[in-house]
Amino acid sequence: MKPIPLPAYEQVKAFIKHQISSGAWRPGDAVPSEAALQQQFGVSRMTINRAVKELAVEGVVTRVQGSGTVVAQLHRISSTLAVRDIHEEIQERGHTHSTTVLALETVRADAALALTMKLRAGSKVFHSVQVHFEDGVALQFEDRYVNPASAPHYLDVDLTQITATRYLLEHAPLTEASYSIEAALPSMVEAKALGIGANAPCLIMKRRTISGTRVASYARLVYPGLHYSFSGNFQL
Repeated sequence: MKPIPLPAYEQVKAFIKHQISSGAWRPGDAVPSEAALQQQFGVSRMTINRAVKELAVEGVVTRVQGSGTVVAQLHRISSTLAVRDIHEEIQERGHTHSTTVLALETVRADAALALTMKLRAGSKVFHSVQVHFEDGVALQFEDRYVNPASAPHYLDVDLTQITATRYLLEHAPLTEASYSIEAALPSMVEAKALGIGANAPCLIMKRRTISGTRVASYARLVYPGLHYSFSGNFQL
């Protein structure tokens, strides 16, 4: 099954976001005119206008009357939670990272997963399950689904030598990410893999990453609450 194509205005938005996230367009740089974008994408002026308007609402671009549209300046204060490579994170603490790969396979997306990854139900997706350790102590259970269109060689990767996060950052450059974090109990499978009790509190992150016009991956990351805490930073 082929991925469901994004609406034309979403493709325009994804292109502009990619140009900004890749560094090709910097804050203050002019965004091509709506006429130029219309010619590039072969869509209506209304479609381009909708894409630019939505990006302006999201704070990605700024529309200047009489001067066109420019890449927005960074917000004066912004809170960020970076997409971190757990291997590098552990190394920064001066500790040793290791991992056990429990699954690396092709599966078919059920209706819920297909909706999350913007694919048709029944589409083939890559699936990996790992447990990451810090100095031999289980720190993270990673259950990840990957869009084959974004990383066609994912099943050939030795995940004991490079993390899925690092591989995807290199081969499916991040355009956008969304996540949710909650305190919850692990499933029986997760508890067993992490070596914790079924009633042990955990921090669970669900994270979806987008590369270009595609959802590249969706991951459920489970951390034993006693061993881990999330942190972000504020930038002035």
